[in-house]
Amino acid sequence: MTDMPEAQPEEDKEQSLMDHLMELRNRLMHMILSVLIVFLALISFSGDIFSLAAKPLQKLMPAGTSMIATGVTSPLLVPFKLVMLLSVLLTIPYLLHQIWSFIAPGLYKHEKRMAVPLLFSSVLLFYCGIAFAYFIIFPILFGFFIGVAPKGVTVMTDISQYLDFIIAIFMAFGIAFEVPVATFLLVAAGITTPNKLAEKRPYIIIGSFAVGMVLTPPDVISQSLLAIPIWLLFESGLLASRLFLKDKLNGDDVIMKTNEFELIEEDAAVASSGEDKVKADDQETDGSEAENMDDEDMEKLFDEMEQEEDENNQKPE
Repeated sequence: MTDMPEAQPEEDKEQSLMDHLMELRNRLMHMILSVLIVFLALISFSGDIFSLAAKPLQKLMPAGTSMIATGVTSPLLVPFKLVMLLSVLLTIPYLLHQIWSFIAPGLYKHEKRMAVPLLFSSVLLFYCGIAFAYFIIFPILFGFFIGVAPKGVTVMTDISQYLDFIIAIFMAFGIAFEVPVATFLLVAAGITTPNKLAEKRPYIIIGSFAVGMVLTPPDVISQSLLAIPIWLLFESGLLASRLFLKDKLNGDDVIMKTNEFELIEEDAAVASSGEDKVKADDQETDGSEAENMDDEDMEKLFDEMEQEEDENNQKPE
C-alpha cells in the first residue's frame, strides 16, 4: 500500500510523455498528408508548371532555340521535383500551424502574443522573396547571361541545371527576406539595441555581400542583387524595431513587465543618480534576487503572475 503513491506519479509522467509523442506523430502525419494531397492535385499539371517556371528564361532566349534535356530521366524527374517543391511551399502556412499548435501550450502568454505575428510575417516575407526573385531578378540575370554569350554560341540550357539554379535562387532570396524578422527578434530579446546595430552598419553591408557570395551562383550580378536587398531589409527591420519596440527602448531598459511585476536591467539602475539613488539601490537588490533564482523558480513566478492576472480578469467589474 505504501508503494502505490510513489509509483503513480511515474506512471503519470510516462503517460504524459506518451501523449506528447502521440500528438507529435499525429501532427507529422497531417503535415505529410497535406503535402501529399497538394502534390497529387498538381502532378497532372507538371508540364505547365515547369513551363511557367521556365518562362523568364524562354522569353529571352534567341529565336529558334529551346531548353534541352541531357539526362535520360530528366523529362520525368525534373517536373516531378518541381511539383514536390511547390507542394511544400504552398503548404507552409498549414505546416507552421501544426508546429505552432504543438509548441503553443508550453509558451507563456507574452511569448504567444509575439510569436503569432512573427510567424505570419516570416511566411509573408518568404513568399515575397520568391516573388522578387521570379519577377525582378530572373529577367535581369537571364538577360545578362544571354547578352554576354560569345558569338557562335547557342544558348540551350539543360532543364535539370535550370531547376537547380532557380531553386538555389528561390531559397537564397526567401531566406534573405527573413532579415527584418531576425533583426526585430535580436532587439526584442534584449541581445542588442537599434543604436548598436546602426553603429555596425558597415559590417552588415560587408556581411550582406559575403552572404550573397555564398548563397548565389559565382557571378557579381547575382551576388549584388542579393546583397543589396539584404542590406535594405536590415534597415527595414531596424526601423520596425524602433517603431514597435518603442516602449521597451524608452522604458529604462525594462526586460519584462506585467501589471504586477517589472524586471529592470541592473546597469540602468546603477546609472541612476541624485534623487533616484535610493530607488536605484532597490532595483539593484531586486536584480540580484532575480539572478539568484533558478529556472524553476522563475517559471513558478511567471505561472503565479499569469494565474493572478487571469483571476483579476475574471472578476466582475
